[in-house]
Amino acid sequence: MGYPFKDTSSVALNPIIKFTTLFGVLAMEIAISEGFRGMAPWFGVIFLVIALVFVYRSFYKMRVDQKKKK
Repeated sequence: MGYPFKDTSSVALNPIIKFTTLFGVLAMEIAISEGFRGMAPWFGVIFLVIALVFVYRSFYKMRVDQKKKK
């Protein structure tokens, strides 16, 4: 096995991987704090709804209409 991102897409994916790792570490610092525990479920629901909106848009709003194409 080798490093999977070495030859093909390392230039594009390495900054994304580094940013998401850093964001995850910083987000966990906030989530672990005692004052945030009461609000954490609400933030989870809000982020879930936002993620579902983006999933819906990516599957249904970006389709090429076959009727207009013909």
